[in-house]
Amino acid sequence: MKTKLLLFFCWLSATAQAQRPQQLMPEKTRLLLVLDASGSMLSKWDNDLRINIAKDKIAAFVDSLRRNPNVEMALRVYGHQFDFKQKNCTDSKLEVGFAANNHTQIKAALTRLAPKGTTPIAYSLEQAVKDFPPEGNYRNVIIMITDGIEACGGDPCAISLGLQKNGIVLKPFIIGLGVGKDFTAAFNCVGKAYDARSAEDFRAILGAISRQILGRTTVTVELTDAADKPIEKDVNMTFINNVTGKAIYDLIHFRDARGRTDTLVIDPVINYDIEVGTIPVILKKDVQIEGGKHNVIRIRAPQGLLTFKMQTPKEYGNLKAIIRQAGKSETLYVQEVGTSQRYLAGNYDVEVLTTPRTFVRNVIVRQGQTTEVPIEQPGILTLNHYYSGIASLYKLNSDGQEWVGNYTLEGKVANIALQPGNYKIVFRANEAKGAVYTVFRHFTIQGGKSVLVDILK
Repeated sequence: MKTKLLLFFCWLSATAQAQRPQQLMPEKTRLLLVLDASGSMLSKWDNDLRINIAKDKIAAFVDSLRRNPNVEMALRVYGHQFDFKQKNCTDSKLEVGFAANNHTQIKAALTRLAPKGTTPIAYSLEQAVKDFPPEGNYRNVIIMITDGIEACGGDPCAISLGLQKNGIVLKPFIIGLGVGKDFTAAFNCVGKAYDARSAEDFRAILGAISRQILGRTTVTVELTDAADKPIEKDVNMTFINNVTGKAIYDLIHFRDARGRTDTLVIDPVINYDIEVGTIPVILKKDVQIEGGKHNVIRIRAPQGLLTFKMQTPKEYGNLKAIIRQAGKSETLYVQEVGTSQRYLAGNYDVEVLTTPRTFVRNVIVRQGQTTEVPIEQPGILTLNHYYSGIASLYKLNSDGQEWVGNYTLEGKVANIALQPGNYKIVFRANEAKGAVYTVFRHFTIQGGKSVLVDILK
């Protein structure tokens, strides 16, 4: 009785584990604000100084997140400690570290800033590694505000890529203050780059970034048929970070009894390549998820079934077929004869590993239908060879002979499953004293029948 109860509770535990979501986005987010306070921030922009506008809008942004318990912020500033003439390329400092309820400290630090120096963007990004605490299940995000490009010979793109590949941060956001479209083109390799053309534009971009990072974001993936109807299901979808190449989510597509797919929570900070595990695989590249709203991603994946019509004798054992896309040499899938497998609608070449191999070209798989590939039933060659020896088997065609296989025969009798046709077998016993003692016989195989060949008579 105790054993039965233990097994029952183990089953309950396993069932509960299977029903518990495993791949959840972290609830908490760390936002590192990286602000340019180099000398150029003292220039006029939109009826004020760039630094004044930056301070004002960032302070309002910080205030907007004051009541969000799932967000921690920090402030790093560069170009504010040394005069521009010194061109100090390590002029970057974490002014306020990550902590809960540090909004007042960040605003106070903004008030004290006085632009002076140069623009060490790459160095500042590199220092961000130390800014994010290692503990905790957080999303780490950088928002950089600048009015210029790298001035110290560093490579912000390479540094950002390293931060992302090492799992330190998600894709950064970079806002250029009145720097033009060339800036966004240069900085899209660092992260998502924006060109703020005015103070109001800057405020709107900060709001859009906030929604992208923190807004309630949901996703449904609709796998559609050839007519774009959402009916396909039950294949894995891998969401791959298209910067790092790492798989972030693996989710087997689901539809309920009414054909409705479920709603997913997918981190919108990252752009994804979505790999759908059909045969062949579908890859939808550079999918952008809009934060703060519901996103519908449609991927056309019409599928049909491929199966085989054949009575397989036990001598063939576990018979398999190689499936290739029509006209291509690469193996797409190896399917067991006797099973059904889904493939994308299209044309395929089938190679069944019978003896000899059976080739069926240009097999058409249609959406929602089952395509049956007919394979002739083999016959059985019973070969009396009396002595152990070496044999070669050929199929005889109208244009000559086709080699089928070589056999090392032991004992006195061998049974070989063969497809219907005319054959020749060549044999030499191990005990024979020369090649001149080689013998051969012709025979015919009919489907479902056996033929006896006595090689030495």
